[in-house]
This record gives sequence, structure tokens and C-alpha cells, in this order.
Amino acid sequence: MPISSYPGDPLDVGLAWNHRFASLGEDFFTPLSPSPLPAPYWAGRSTSAAHALGLDPAWLQSSDALQAFSGNRPLQGGLSLASVYSGHQFGVWAGQLGDGRAILLGDANGWEIQLKGAGLTPYSRMGDGRAVLRSSIREFLASEAMHALGIPTSRALCVTGSPAPVRREEIETAAVVTRLAPSFIRFGHFEHFCHHGLHDQLKVLADFVIDQFYPACRTDARWGGNPYVSLLAAVTERTAEMVAQWQAVGFCHGVMNTDNMSILGLTIDYGPFQFMDAYDPDHICNHSDHQGRYAFYKQPNIAYWNLFCLGQALMPLIDAQEDAIAALEIYKDIYPRAVARRMAAKLGFSETAEAQVPVIEGILKLLAADKVDFTIFWRRLSLWVREQRADDDTVRDLFLDRAGFDAWLLSYSELLAQIPRGLAADLMQKTNPAFVLRNHLGEEAIQAARAGDFTVVADLLKVLERPYDEHPEHAAWADFPPDWANQIAISCSS
Repeated sequence: MPISSYPGDPLDVGLAWNHRFASLGEDFFTPLSPSPLPAPYWAGRSTSAAHALGLDPAWLQSSDALQAFSGNRPLQGGLSLASVYSGHQFGVWAGQLGDGRAILLGDANGWEIQLKGAGLTPYSRMGDGRAVLRSSIREFLASEAMHALGIPTSRALCVTGSPAPVRREEIETAAVVTRLAPSFIRFGHFEHFCHHGLHDQLKVLADFVIDQFYPACRTDARWGGNPYVSLLAAVTERTAEMVAQWQAVGFCHGVMNTDNMSILGLTIDYGPFQFMDAYDPDHICNHSDHQGRYAFYKQPNIAYWNLFCLGQALMPLIDAQEDAIAALEIYKDIYPRAVARRMAAKLGFSETAEAQVPVIEGILKLLAADKVDFTIFWRRLSLWVREQRADDDTVRDLFLDRAGFDAWLLSYSELLAQIPRGLAADLMQKTNPAFVLRNHLGEEAIQAARAGDFTVVADLLKVLERPYDEHPEHAAWADFPPDWANQIAISCSS
């Protein structure tokens, strides 16, 4: 298959290209070049992501890199394409979807390199194929922040901007974010081929995913040795672990459609996401989600629903419905254990125990009742355990229900007394971040960038890359959000 061509001499940056996805054939994608981005400029770069890709961070400062990751210059050995998939959106079958604004440059050194906002594709569905600076900065910072928190995620190498106008709710300016992942294959890829009766292609896709990412499925003796049931079980396990991590850190995805679910259990497609400020299980971060389908507390069940859709898509290969159900049922065991383990660590316990259950449930009820800031509470509790000061009311002062908190603290302290306090404090400080990408911090970075100041993006990235450190020079970023933060609206266009 010929390499797609677009203007400019190819740049040799020393990447070892593989093109695994392209090897599947054109039933799975359309060869396509990015649309050039006029007058690009740097908005943000991640040295950490460059190292992961095997790219020289110094080269990432160059004008050649700027042109390449704006879609204006090809990379030598690259192969650009847009992938086709389908999916359920807000619980409704949406039919054919696909990469409507993302173009894959190929995969190199084990990473697929994708330009989001690189122009129209055959799957744009009346869209313009562009991303805007606002959403691109949010995805760039969120991807790297989630990685630093230890949550499975796609990465973001860089974001470039342009004065080119793009219409959303209002006229904004264009941008391209360069995303990295071992694979961008989604549940929706499998749904696409199943729905259209393309079972040969479905098998090719499933075999590819197994051989590339889940080879143990070939030797799994469960379910009569059917590797496709094993694949469903493996994806179920990864997804359960990922969502447990979301819930433990207060992360709201906002649009958990099946086309936004990674077959590798990665957090992908950062649109109307949010790290909660005040703890509210009913919180809906996506203003387009009028029915509250993707409210924070519903995320675990939605993940299971999406996995069920994946199971249905794999049925032509699985055949035995009871086996598919059995593979999905492991979610009901893995997720509760995963979230219990995460919550125990937040309290300083390296192992889970039955006695922790009422303590965990009790503090979540208190946090919800008083709308206590989720991140600040857990960080202050970590510091309280470390300092061991009887006169320290920094945690108690977060609550209106002082008597309720005092009763909870007594129960918690009784459990805490059974383990070395120093070890508990150390675990808590490595588990409860001081800094997360709150909406207002992203907004401050966006507004500065719109004014031509990209230092806020860079400084915020440095802090989010080490979220468990104190960063006294940026202590304000760990403080309560300003009142105006409540007015920030994020939607499916974010």
C-alpha cells in the first residue's frame, strides 16, 4: 500500500515504524493525509511523552517538529490514515462513526501517533475535522496529568495552535494535539464489523488485538480455550481497574460512549472531562448530557454496559452466550475489589479488610453531605496522619457536620492505630495528589494561551507531572477553586 503524500519533504526523525494497524487492510481505514494547518505555533510540549516515544526532546523544539505535528510535513516512513468504527452514543446505536478529526500517522516504537484536529476525513459527519485551542490544551494537559497519577491513558506529545478560525458555539481558533497510545482501537471497531455482518473482518481484528496486546488469551484454558472469550474477559478486567482508578481520584469522563472506550483499558478521548471539586456522586460534568447518563456515580455501571456491547459484538466469534456472560461477570468481582483497594490506600492501608468498609462508606457520605472538596480533603488527611498533631483541625474544618466527622475520625483512628503511622502517611501522600487538573486551572491556561502566553500551560504541565509533590511556588493551584469556576461549562464540543 502506498504511503499517503502531502506537501513538503519527509522528515527523518529516527523513528522505527511498524504500521501494525495499517497491515489490517483498507476495510479498516481510509488512507488520508492531514490538512495543513496555517501559520502554526507551539502551545505545549511534553518532554516526558517524547522520551516515551523515543523522540529527541531537543528536536521537539524545532520548526521541523512544529510543521510535522501540525500536519504540514510528513514524517519519513509514516503512513497516514483515518480509521472507521461505529458505536453507541448516549445509549443509542449511532451507526457508522470513525476518526472524524483524527488522522493516524502510523505507529513507531510501540506507539500509534495520531493528530487530532488534522482536518476532514470521510468520517467527519458534517464536522469540520478541526479541533480548537481550548479543547486541545485540555486534552494535552489531562493526558499527561492522568499518566502522572498512574491511571492508564493515552499520552499527549504536543499541541500546536493556529489563527485559522473554527466555528463551535462561537468562532474559535484551530489547534492540533498529537496523541500517543499503543493502540487507538475502540469497542466501536468491533461493533462496526459485527453490525455490518463483516465477520471475517471481525475475526481479523480480534486476532490482531489478541496477538499484539493479549497473547495470553491464546493459552487461556478457560471457556474451552476460546481466545475470544478470553479477550472479552481480559478487556473486562482492564476496564474495571481503570474505572476504579477514576472513581478513587474523582475523575469524570463525561462521554463514555462505546466509541470512546479503549480495547486496552486506557482513558481516551478527553472531551467534557472533569476532576470533581466538591464531592457529589450525582455530578454531571458534561452539559450535553441532559439525562445524566454519565454522572460520576454511574460510571462503573456504564463501563459494564459498554462491555456488554463489546460482548455482543464478539458473539459471532464466541458463539456460546453463557461463556460471554461468564467473561463479563468477572467485572462484578474485579471492580469492587479494585475500588476497595484504591480507597484503602487513600486511607493509608496497604491491604483491604472488612473493618474498612464502614469507614470508607462513612467518609464518602460525609463528603457528599457537606459537599467537601474531594482532592483537598484527601490531601489534608494525608498531612494530618503524617504530622500527628492533636491540635490540627485542618481536616475537621472542612466539614459542617463536626460531630459526624469527629465520630468518623474516631473509628478511622482506631483502625489506623493497628499499623505503623509513618508507613500509612507515606502511602497516603503517594496516593492522594495535591494537584489535579481542575477546570479552572485549565481555563486559566487556555485564557493565557489565547493571549499569546504559553508559560501557564508549561508551568501547569510541570506541576501535574509531579502531582504528589508540594510545589510551594504554585500552592494556589492546590487551593479551593474560585467562585467563577462553577460557571465553566464543558460539553461534547469541549
